Amino acid sequence: MIYAQIKNTRRYPSTVRVSLWRASFLKQVHDTKRPLVITQHGKGVAVLLDVAEYESMQDKIGLYEDIEVSITQIDAGEGISHEAAKKKVLKKFNK
Repeated sequence: MIYAQIKNTRRYPSTVRVSLWRASFLKQVHDTKRPLVITQHGKGVAVLLDVAEYESMQDKIGLYEDIEVSITQIDAGEGISHEAAKKKVLKKFNK
């Protein structure tokens, strides 16, 4: 099996004070765990979603990005063998 190096990146959203939102919107998103699409002139302009849902989505996106990078690295011959990867990991933990 071949492994590739993975670079971890994470995006952080902008924040807004709760007082700018109606409490019912927040309660709906929290209770249902479903996103709320905010529209302007009949078109979706933003999405409000539960923080746990957002973090879960970010984790999944990060994993998919890591997989894509890994596949690209392996296709370019930049992967390393299972034994070499194992030695690298163990070296880090045995310091």
